Amino acid sequence: MIPRPKVHVTTLGCAKNLVDSESLLGQFSSNALEIVPDVEDADVAIINTCGFIEASKAESIRAILETAQLKSNGSLKKIYVMGCLSQRYPDELANELPEVDAFFGVNDQQRLLAELDGDLKCNLLGERVLTTPRHYAYLKISEGCNHPCSFCAIPLIRGRHVSRPMGQILAEARGFAQRGVKELILIAQDTTYYGVDSTRKRELPTLLRSLAEIEGIEWIRLMYAYPAMFPYEVLGVMVDNPKICRYIDIPVQHCSDEILASMRRGITRRGTGELIDRIRQRIPEIALRTTLIVGYPGETEEHFQELLGFVDRLKFDRLGVFTYSQEDRTSAEVLGDTVSPEEKEKRRSAIMELQKSISQEKNESLIGKTLRILVDRNEGSVLVGRTERDAPEVDNEVFIEAGGSCEPGNFCLGEVVDAVEYDLFAKVVNP
Repeated sequence: MIPRPKVHVTTLGCAKNLVDSESLLGQFSSNALEIVPDVEDADVAIINTCGFIEASKAESIRAILETAQLKSNGSLKKIYVMGCLSQRYPDELANELPEVDAFFGVNDQQRLLAELDGDLKCNLLGERVLTTPRHYAYLKISEGCNHPCSFCAIPLIRGRHVSRPMGQILAEARGFAQRGVKELILIAQDTTYYGVDSTRKRELPTLLRSLAEIEGIEWIRLMYAYPAMFPYEVLGVMVDNPKICRYIDIPVQHCSDEILASMRRGITRRGTGELIDRIRQRIPEIALRTTLIVGYPGETEEHFQELLGFVDRLKFDRLGVFTYSQEDRTSAEVLGDTVSPEEKEKRRSAIMELQKSISQEKNESLIGKTLRILVDRNEGSVLVGRTERDAPEVDNEVFIEAGGSCEPGNFCLGEVVDAVEYDLFAKVVNP
């Protein structure tokens, strides 16, 4: 028999890309391909790229070139590149990177498997090899996006919105629960649009209720909730189901009516403020995460100061800032790139400095409180976990002394004893 190649997968970009890689790894396992954790031990390297903004494109190119060096040294036989970047620029990449043996788009799983003498096991779609800690998993509920945001290339890459069948999602979630997963993190390009394409209704509330019934699942976290036409029924589901984290990620991007209109966001500053206020009135303890874009074409100092005041007033619990990246074939491309890189970075830093003080104040308000913590990892004598107010990798962490039954994958109660801008420190409280 011809020995099967050893395969390594590198994943770049967002959690949606991670899900794609985990699905591919599941197919590799079913095809008896050996998956190795280190690229130096592989015969075949696969790079799942991101092509969302300029920085992510540059990171993907660096990863390809670094991997190509291993091939030139003789330790690798093949390099395959997949994902958003190769979906977006297949011909350009093929011309510029002859070291790569083949390029695949976001929906080319079957063709990639064929390159490795494998075949797509349709009955195993949804069977993933988790690369996250075993107690949490990302759950993709749809693919693509119908929103016309002027700055975003995602619809060009991923296509129009397609909801996954609810039965398929629930079956995958039950499988995760049987494998010991305790936290499900719902992702999509827009989670609130779930169901509109198939039933003409926003089915996210129904999906959340069904997921909350699965035994073994203890936290359900909602990410990527588009602010326009937000389904307020979700809030009632949160109130009624303690398994659903009091946490929503809502990327508002900006607050200026002029900029929002140019961005084609379908909402105004007043509408955004009313949305946030209404959510907090219904669930006062909720943690709200958002992302913003600074340096969008035509953003003046006055627009930026308005945004800074907006952040100061609304005091989001979690916040990230992107500097505008001009993307070809988006509707904003014709506007040019009018704000200098130096000014973009200055504005990003100013907002993050303000957010640092907001986060410090919010974290200090938790000192003396007892919180439920999901432990993610052990760092020697210290355990690192998260509260329901925090998503993995992007939000705050809690550091607690190791001991007892408080170990990775378990929940424990911790009393907050200290706080800094983006971290909490706690001691275990015996129930």
